[in-house]
Amino acid sequence: MFSNLVQNSSRQGEILEVVFRNGWDYMKTLLTGNQTDEPSLPTPAVLRNILIDLGPVYIKLGQLLSTRPDLLPAEYIETLSSLQAKVPPVPWSEIEPIIRKELKQPLEDTFAKINPQAVAAGSIAQTHRATLKNGLEVALKVQRPGIDITIEQDIAVFTSLAELVRFTEFGEQYDIVALADEFGTALMAELNFIQEATYTDELRRNLSQSRWFNPQQIVVPQIQWQLTTKKLMVMEWLDGVPILLGNLKGTNHGGDIEAERQAITTLLCRAFFQQFYIDGFFHADPHPGNLFYLNDGRLALLDCGMIGRLDPRTQQNLTEMLLAIVDLDADRCSQLTLKLAESAQPQSLAQLENDYARILRKYYNLSLSQINFSEVFYEMMQISRNNKIRLPSNLGLYSKTLANLEGVARTFDPRLNLLEQIKPLMTDLFRRQLLGDDPTQALLRTALDIKSLSLQSPRQLEILLDRVTSETLKWNLTLKDIEPLRRSLDDSANRLSFSVVVGSLIIGAAIISGNAQTAELSFLSNSLFAGASFLGLWLLISILRSGRLK
Repeated sequence: MFSNLVQNSSRQGEILEVVFRNGWDYMKTLLTGNQTDEPSLPTPAVLRNILIDLGPVYIKLGQLLSTRPDLLPAEYIETLSSLQAKVPPVPWSEIEPIIRKELKQPLEDTFAKINPQAVAAGSIAQTHRATLKNGLEVALKVQRPGIDITIEQDIAVFTSLAELVRFTEFGEQYDIVALADEFGTALMAELNFIQEATYTDELRRNLSQSRWFNPQQIVVPQIQWQLTTKKLMVMEWLDGVPILLGNLKGTNHGGDIEAERQAITTLLCRAFFQQFYIDGFFHADPHPGNLFYLNDGRLALLDCGMIGRLDPRTQQNLTEMLLAIVDLDADRCSQLTLKLAESAQPQSLAQLENDYARILRKYYNLSLSQINFSEVFYEMMQISRNNKIRLPSNLGLYSKTLANLEGVARTFDPRLNLLEQIKPLMTDLFRRQLLGDDPTQALLRTALDIKSLSLQSPRQLEILLDRVTSETLKWNLTLKDIEPLRRSLDDSANRLSFSVVVGSLIIGAAIISGNAQTAELSFLSNSLFAGASFLGLWLLISILRSGRLK
C-alpha cells in the first residue's frame, strides 16, 4: 500500500520531508510503511504548520477541515479557521492567455479596460477589476494556471493516505476513505466556476424576497453568464470594504451610528437565519472578508464557492434544538441528536443525557444574551464524537457557519443577543413547518389523506376480521430483557406455592391435634407440625440468601 502512495504522486517525498520537519510521529511511521499504532492527530499548531508548508492546495484542505466540527475538536477548528493562502498573484503575462482562451470573442472587443494588478489572490484563483465595453464595472475571477493538475495529484495523495488507515478503529469509525473522497470532490468542485456562479444566482434569488428584512439592503453580485466559463467567472463589481473595516456614518438612521450598527447586525443575522431555516441553502463561509459594507450602506455577500444545504426534516430538528438549548433541556437535546444522526446507536443513552446535562449546567445562571450558541453547538459535536454518534457533514458546515456568523456579528456589535434576533422568526418557522408555505395546499393535502383513509379503512377492517375468524392472525412480539423477568416471576410463584403448602400443613396439623383421640393421630399431628416448621425454616433461609427480603 505504501508503494501505491509513491506511485500515485511525486509529492510523496515532499510530504515526508514536511512531516519529519514538523514532528508528527504517527504520520512518520505511516509514510515509512512501518506498523502503526492507533491514529493520533498532531497538535493544532503542528497540523496548521504542516498544511502551510505543503502549499496552497493543502491550505484549502485545512479550510475545508475547519468546516467539520463533527470530526475535529473546537481547538482544531479555531486554529484551522485562521488558515489563509498567502500566495503571490500570478503575473498578468500568465493570466491573460487563460482569459483569452476562455472568451468567445477577442479580449479587446469585450473589455474596455482591465487592471493587470490582481486585487485579491487565493490558492485556486485570483481576481482582477475590469470594465466592459458597455461601461459596466466587473470583477474577473480567473483560475490559476496548472492548479487543476496540482489538485488532482494532491487528491491522489490523501486518498492513498486514507487507504492506509481505513482498517484501523479510527478509519472505520469515520469512514476515512469516504471522507477523503468527500474532500476530493469538494476541492474539484471549486475548480468549476460555473457551479459557483449557479450557487451565486440561487442565493441572490432566495434573498430577493423576505418577510423579516428589507431585501433591497442585501446584495449578491450578478453573474455575467455570457462571459462565465469553468475557469473564468465574470460578476458585478461592488464598491465597499470588509464589514469589520466599514466606516459607518449613520446616514440611514439620522446620524446615529449605534442604531445603524444594530440594524446591520439584525439584517445580517436574519438573512442567514432565512438561509438556514427557510431556504435550506446557505452561504457557508461568512468570514469578514466575504461580508462587505458597501459605500451606499448596503450589505454584500461575496464568494459562494462553499455552500451548505439542509433538508426540511433537519431544519425542523435544528429549530427545536435551539429551543431545547434555551430551555436547558438535556433530555430533549439527546433525543434531537439521535434524530439528526446518521448512525443513532450511542454506547449509552444515559451517558449521552448526562453529557448534555453537564454542558448545559454551566449556562443555568447566565442570561440568554450571554449564551454563545455556536459554542454550544460545537460542544454538541464533541458529545456526539465521544458517544460514537456520526452526524451528517452538513451539520458540521452549519455549526461552522453559525460560529463564523456569530463571531463576526459579536465583533461588529458586542451587545448582540442572537436569540432576540431569531425570536421574530420562530412563529413563522413553526407555522411553516406545520402548514407549509401555502396553508390552502396543506389543507387540501390533508383532506385527500383523510378521504384515502376513509376509503381504505373498511377494506382493511374486513381483512382483519377475516384473519381473526379464520384463526390465521399471528402476533409477533419481541420484548427486550424478558428472560430475567420470567425467571423472577417463576421464583415468586414457586415461593408462593411453597408458602401455601406450608400453611396448609400447619392448618391440617392444628385440626388433627384438636380432635386427636388416639396416639396415632397425635403422632401424625406432631409430624405435620415438624414438617411444616422444617419447610417454613427452609423457605425463610432461601429468601434471606436471595437478598430480596426487603
